[in-house]
Amino acid sequence: MELHTLVGLIGVFCYLLAYALVQMRKLSIDSNSYACLNIAGCLGGLYSLSHDFNLASVISQSMWLIFTLIGMHTSYRRRGVMKNKLPPLDTRK
Repeated sequence: MELHTLVGLIGVFCYLLAYALVQMRKLSIDSNSYACLNIAGCLGGLYSLSHDFNLASVISQSMWLIFTLIGMHTSYRRRGVMKNKLPPLDTRK
């Protein structure tokens, strides 16, 4: 088996693992682990496609990567807002 095929298969495994863990409620879609598995899947797929090019798949993988990065950024911002949120007035000292 060639290296690019193996890397592509590992990428597919990462996608499927992320999806399975979310479906089994072992992982949240807001978690860093979910995003990292999706990024690993994208990069593995893109590496594989760099050797066996397919334009439709490259576009799909690239957009998946972009959407994942946007989702990560949104989650970080949301967590920052939640962490810096002030408590209600009656509980302040």
